[in-house]
Amino acid sequence: MASLSVDSNPRRKRVITYLVLGAIVLTLALIAVLIGTTVHTNRTAEQRAAQLQNAFAKAGLPVPSTTQITGVLGDDGGAMCTDPANSLHKANLNAQLANGAGGPGTRPTTVDPRVVQGELLAIGVYCPEQLAEFTNYIKDLKFDDVAG
Repeated sequence: MASLSVDSNPRRKRVITYLVLGAIVLTLALIAVLIGTTVHTNRTAEQRAAQLQNAFAKAGLPVPSTTQITGVLGDDGGAMCTDPANSLHKANLNAQLANGAGGPGTRPTTVDPRVVQGELLAIGVYCPEQLAEFTNYIKDLKFDDVAG
């Protein structure tokens, strides 16, 4: 007759059980932390998006959806708040304020002040500490009421 082997070391079983349970608890704790951080981030992003939507509505600008705003700006303003008055940002804005010709025919144009109003509002909501520097940059641009 074959004899059944019974583990005669119950302490070993307990250690293995505790290690497995500890790993499970640690995994669940990490998941809880990640979920909590994501929920906080999403809540912050939605609150800031709502602020920006209200600012756009008060200014009479078209109001993007919460999904659009949170997708582009997140909860911290994304690339817009990294340094809104740096050289690359200025070059991009200047290119948008040009006549649309390519190459040597590109010329700056006079634009409606509403062109930068949305960006000013977004900087004011997401990174107000950058607002003065950006405002200082755009004060030198030529604006006029050219849009209908």
